[in-house]
Amino acid sequence: MTSPALVAFDLDDTLAPSKGPIDPRIASLLRSLLEKVEVAVISGGNEAQFRSQIIARLGDLDPAAADRLHLLPTCGTRYLRFDGADFSPVYAHDLSAEQKSTALAALREEAERLGLWEAEPWGDILEDRGSQITFSALGQKAPHEAKRDWDPSGAKRAALRDAVAVRLPDLEVRSGGSTSIDVTLAGIDKAFGMRQLAAHTSIPLASMLFYGDRLDEGGNDYPVLAIGVPSVAVHGWEDTADRLDELLTTL
Repeated sequence: MTSPALVAFDLDDTLAPSKGPIDPRIASLLRSLLEKVEVAVISGGNEAQFRSQIIARLGDLDPAAADRLHLLPTCGTRYLRFDGADFSPVYAHDLSAEQKSTALAALREEAERLGLWEAEPWGDILEDRGSQITFSALGQKAPHEAKRDWDPSGAKRAALRDAVAVRLPDLEVRSGGSTSIDVTLAGIDKAFGMRQLAAHTSIPLASMLFYGDRLDEGGNDYPVLAIGVPSVAVHGWEDTADRLDELLTTL
């Protein structure tokens, strides 16, 4: 493709270790990228994670660069833009109280039935992110190595996703990260977020470039590829950094 007008990224295991802050090298590359094109980050993580993992690590961006940064937590159910002082919501598609309670119950009960409910997790297993309910099998603060080893084939997540989806026919249930299941309003995944980005920026999907670590069919980045966004598969933030070094020489 010709030079992209917007470069988008998954967050965990693409720009940063899972739930960890972006490395100074990634921060520097993002600042350089923001000098040239629009930049977006879309992930299942919540708004607080975006603020600690990305915003706090980018330092003081000049207003023009900050205006080119688009943040889409919880797979695009929220969209944050710089308002001149801070990153504020453009929209938020929150679940109702009833939808949240039903989703929380279904996730716990099906995880227990399948033997996937950990007795001693690292932090909370269930999290209400407003616009998304997230199940983290080992807890929100599980170490990367434990998460990597929990379900390398994806079979555990697939079994839980399928069981919960039957109980929540009016909601979207999908595998998230290496140990997680996410529940949102129906029809909302990363493809939804990217389409919202196109609508708000007037940048066609074909003029975007997306980097993600789960572009395989069934992966949580695959919907972006499926709607025609040119995409690059990466394996960890170091791989992303190397590829951004290459991209910046072409812009």
